[in-house]
Amino acid sequence: MNLPTFWSLSTRLGEAQIELPVTLLAAALLMRKQSGRPLALWWTGLLCLAVLFTTATKVAFIGLGIGWPALDFTGVSGHALFAAATYPLQFATLASQCSVAVQRGVFAAGCVLALAIGVSRVIVHAHSESQVLAGLLVGGVASAAAWSKTDIPRLYVQPLVLAAVALWLSLTPVHSPASTTHSMVTRLSLKPSGHSKPYTRQDMLRGQKRQPQQRGKSNLMR
Repeated sequence: MNLPTFWSLSTRLGEAQIELPVTLLAAALLMRKQSGRPLALWWTGLLCLAVLFTTATKVAFIGLGIGWPALDFTGVSGHALFAAATYPLQFATLASQCSVAVQRGVFAAGCVLALAIGVSRVIVHAHSESQVLAGLLVGGVASAAAWSKTDIPRLYVQPLVLAAVALWLSLTPVHSPASTTHSMVTRLSLKPSGHSKPYTRQDMLRGQKRQPQQRGKSNLMR
């Protein structure tokens, strides 16, 4: 596998259609045990809040052009957010029958995977560094805050379940259809804005270049 293919496949691991089924499975495993329900509720609740916040930043930019040109910021990276908010706790939950040290190790491995997915978004030119950092921060806070509320209870996870998760994460980046999340957010953004076309990064950067020119002209007229 060459490097461009590696990053293209890695970035797909940040798609909601790939992550959410495993997240729901992990939450369902936690809900089966009384002591695991608080963590499942905190985790899913904070994830929902993080997703709403991320969607709001995207709607604000795509529909209204609200961004941060100096940082090339057009909204929080959804891929980075989902990766940081889900993979660490997914892995820790699936390894809950192991020792606390192992749980912390796989939690860290989930963080490393989330970081790799964030890097991939920059490498494939899908997001800027500021967007990825914002996504990792928002998602990381969500997962860390959920875990800080309560420990993961000891669960028995059947080897078949672990094998199914590994197979899912191995095959879906290659064989699953392209994600339609961005087009859905775009349609959502255009409805309240009244615009027929989405605001783009190029529009924002063009506007930033135009402003110094306009200021120079106004100075000449004085």
